[in-house]
Amino acid sequence: MRRTRGTAAVLGTAAGALLLGGCTAVDLPLAGVRLGADGVPQALIRPCGDDSYRSPSLDGWARGIDEGPVTAGWDVRKEKLSGDAEFPLFSPPAAWKARHRGEQRLLPKHHYSLTFGHYITGDSYNGVVEFSTEQITALKPGRVWADDKAMSLGEFEKLAEDSC
Repeated sequence: MRRTRGTAAVLGTAAGALLLGGCTAVDLPLAGVRLGADGVPQALIRPCGDDSYRSPSLDGWARGIDEGPVTAGWDVRKEKLSGDAEFPLFSPPAAWKARHRGEQRLLPKHHYSLTFGHYITGDSYNGVVEFSTEQITALKPGRVWADDKAMSLGEFEKLAEDSC
């Protein structure tokens, strides 16, 4: 009897965790940042396959104030965006009608988060990359910052594809 009760408790806890966890979007390394040939930071967005996505945004805040006010960036309220995208980090496509906040450049000692979402019941995820000004300005030509490290563009494309 004792063993059955313990097994039931473990199974109940696991089932509860699965049910609660099923409602949360998973963060995936489907976004990256690189420096263009002209030295301008470029955003890379790679949704899974033909998935649509919505609400891409860039938030920047002074390092050391993780929950502080956003001091730079932009957000987009559009839904049903599709396809891979690459654009200057602070100039998203005009068709997205982005709302800009603060200075539109990498600021010293700032932390940034570039995100987008795909929300479908049972198949929800966020494309996310977090980075600092210093990490991006230190990138060598041809390198992409994603998944907390620098990598080649080919490695980023494979990482994004394998994450889906």
